Amino acid sequence: MSQEKFYITTPIYYVNDRPHIGHAYTTILADVLARCHRSTGCDTFFLTGTDEHGQKVEKAAAKRGMTPLEHCDETVVRFQELWKKLGITNDRFIRTTQEFHVRVVQEILQELYDRGEIYRAEYTGWYCVGDERFFTEKDLVDGKCPECGREVTAIQESNYFFRMGKYRDWLVDYIQTHPDFIQPAFRANETLGFLRQELGDLCISRPKSRLAWGIELPFDTDYVCYVWFDALINYISGVGYKTDDAAFRRWWPASCHLIGKDILTTHTVYWPTMLKAIGLPMPKTIFAHGWWLTGNTKMSKSLGNVVNPMDMIERAGVDAFRYFLLAEMSPGNDANFSEAAFLARYNTDLANDLGNLLSRVSKLTVRATGGRIPAPGAPTEAEAELNAEVDSAVAAMKRGIADMKLDQGIGAVLNAVRAGNRYLEKCAPWTLAKQGNTERLHTVLFTAAEALRRIAVLLAPVMPEKMARLGEVLGYACGTLGSIGDLDRPGDLAGRTMSETEPLFPRILVESAPDQPARPVKPAKAAQTVQVSNRPEPAELITISDFSRVQLRTARVLEAMPVPDSAKLLRLRIDAGGEERQLVAGVARHYTPQAITGKTIIIVANLKPARICGVESQGMLLAARVGDELRLLTIDGDLPPGAVVG
Repeated sequence: MSQEKFYITTPIYYVNDRPHIGHAYTTILADVLARCHRSTGCDTFFLTGTDEHGQKVEKAAAKRGMTPLEHCDETVVRFQELWKKLGITNDRFIRTTQEFHVRVVQEILQELYDRGEIYRAEYTGWYCVGDERFFTEKDLVDGKCPECGREVTAIQESNYFFRMGKYRDWLVDYIQTHPDFIQPAFRANETLGFLRQELGDLCISRPKSRLAWGIELPFDTDYVCYVWFDALINYISGVGYKTDDAAFRRWWPASCHLIGKDILTTHTVYWPTMLKAIGLPMPKTIFAHGWWLTGNTKMSKSLGNVVNPMDMIERAGVDAFRYFLLAEMSPGNDANFSEAAFLARYNTDLANDLGNLLSRVSKLTVRATGGRIPAPGAPTEAEAELNAEVDSAVAAMKRGIADMKLDQGIGAVLNAVRAGNRYLEKCAPWTLAKQGNTERLHTVLFTAAEALRRIAVLLAPVMPEKMARLGEVLGYACGTLGSIGDLDRPGDLAGRTMSETEPLFPRILVESAPDQPARPVKPAKAAQTVQVSNRPEPAELITISDFSRVQLRTARVLEAMPVPDSAKLLRLRIDAGGEERQLVAGVARHYTPQAITGKTIIIVANLKPARICGVESQGMLLAARVGDELRLLTIDGDLPPGAVVG
């Protein structure tokens, strides 16, 4: 968090696509990180844009009877308008058809050609139009493209090649000696696995006879540049390479290239070798996040299961949509999207917890003091507990920003929100008002309002409009609530005038049958768990009070790995509802780490921690066994981590 500058990029999106939830997630995540770094006082630059060359654009334009540039000018607006709607604060939106970018690409191509890094040769191989990539015979899967599964075409032609293969050993060594370079770490292992095979040279041209829409090679006007070679250069052209030396020195190397895992190879093999050949330093981190799934299936246009961001925005608002995406996905892992999960998290986290806390504090303050936020009296243990919870949320959010674990930071902030509601229940300010205990009442009202202020600052990068509104309720003009970097210092809340407000997050009602009233959506109650037994009755009966002592919760497995020197144990890192824990489970003979990662399981949340094979286990998961067969107990449907089972 002490870095002097932060330069973050998204991939540049292909203009032939309509923006969907995957595009929105990457861009919102980048926006939240940019806002967070600005809020800590870090000089920040955020670049996004569109990739506008290539065969798919050329074909789409021809089909519509227009030029490729006319097609791009029309379709790029989809992204620009959605980013504006989503509150994206990019410092620059780059288009690869812009003249300055074309000029930079051509200068780089000429320099590499002059130094012998690019050469001409005959090529025979298999070409996928969908991915605009060549593949060798051994790359194909069942004779089709290994990336998208489409049919490929045999092509033999003369082309230009970048000497990528000569940098293989250097790249392997660089990845191994720079652990932050590719994140999460298992993505670095994927790239190293790819590099175990021979690394060929990269075809960086397409003959105009086959593809005319691209950047012309400066040393051979019969060819255009391969779309990926052109597109990747946006990361340096967008911050002044060869056009503004001062700006380029200020921002490069990039702090974080944020990408989806499906473009890992282009960013962790093509791009580093290109930079090495150009003579530029590597970006600090290339972070590959997971996919949004429907069930266990990746969202795709061909399957018809893509979520349109506008649908969710119309239903619950921009900020709620931003919140769900950031809270629901642990960056690096896949996440499931469902409307039920979206509405459950909205009504639980935002309407019930955060909205309710604001409503209670504002109403009590207006009624007790006419809206003036009072100065606190002597604090008690209750104030210390709430302040400690908020302090913990501040620290967790700062860690989340630095470690790309924003979901954990957000979870800690929601724990602080819930602690605020518990604080009000415990201190009962409505009773203090009736008793005329003014000093104690003032302390409670101030402490709850100050907790809200700090919570709003932490959530402002995620929900900028709603948290600005919360700040206005607390008496702060727009933009004056404070910054994350200031949260370790006392605020200036006392004496401000608080106002009552309409619900910050009105509850959303689910649609019912025509003859039934609409009802609020709430997390489904999970079924009680059953232990399979060969006996018809348990050996010992328990009462409901016995059972009530066991706290069962849902939890999501974030990561799994073997326990050293054990054939049956896995060490699991889980999200137990805003709280990250470690569990040791004897399931390794039945589930691989990959198979269990991402599952929503049921845990005993209040089990005393124990050490198993020298590793601490903070709870226990539930599973059923018959003979040698073992299955995890999961839930029917989508519920967020931390949901109560019983």
